Amino acid sequence: MMDAPIRALVCIGVRDPFFAATAEERQLVFTTTRDAFADLGGRFGVQVIGTFDDDTLQVGPSDGAPWTAYILLDAPSYEAVRGIADIIRSTPIGDRQLWHYYKIDARLGRGLFFGNE
Repeated sequence: MMDAPIRALVCIGVRDPFFAATAEERQLVFTTTRDAFADLGGRFGVQVIGTFDDDTLQVGPSDGAPWTAYILLDAPSYEAVRGIADIIRSTPIGDRQLWHYYKIDARLGRGLFFGNE
């Protein structure tokens, strides 16, 4: 695999059920998501470089690129990135998991050698 740190772009798409949800259910999704993604550094040893939310110009579900939200980070290992992706799979919300509302994908690479200033 790649030498550490691994640069990862975690891509999150919002699925149809989120938009079909009631306002109360969407608020629960927001709260659960914030809590589920809290302290990524402490839990997975990653360094979050930045985040990006495309919800002001993109409306409706995102089935793939362009995604709705992104987290750019440096990770110590593939397993750390896999653990972050697993948040969507394993976090309960009522009688479902977060994957009912979101999909997630991660791109792995390394820092680009130009454009860093």
